[in-house]
Amino acid sequence: MKAAAILLATLSFAAAGAATASARITDLDYLKANRCRGLAAGLGIGDTASLDALLKTEGLSRNDVILQRGKDEQTRGKRDAARPDIRERLTAEVNGPCMAYLGGAKAAAVSR
Repeated sequence: MKAAAILLATLSFAAAGAATASARITDLDYLKANRCRGLAAGLGIGDTASLDALLKTEGLSRNDVILQRGKDEQTRGKRDAARPDIRERLTAEVNGPCMAYLGGAKAAAVSR
């Protein structure tokens, strides 16, 4: 019985360590955050400091292809935000899924 309890405790600590070690967001989440930044800029959302900090921090460990794709996503988000026919849908996107990224790196990592 003691051995099972020790094994269970060890596995719990290992799982907790793995969860904290994966604080880095995925490349896909990085690209989504870049799109959200473009939408926020295009729609005139004021406070994007936490999103900017997330992109800066996460951009340090990305390869050049992902960084370029992120810039492309920001540009596409700004361009999409200028379209009046889909502005309502994009506002819902910023107020929905993008809120995880606008809340900072910790919220983005949890949203995965």
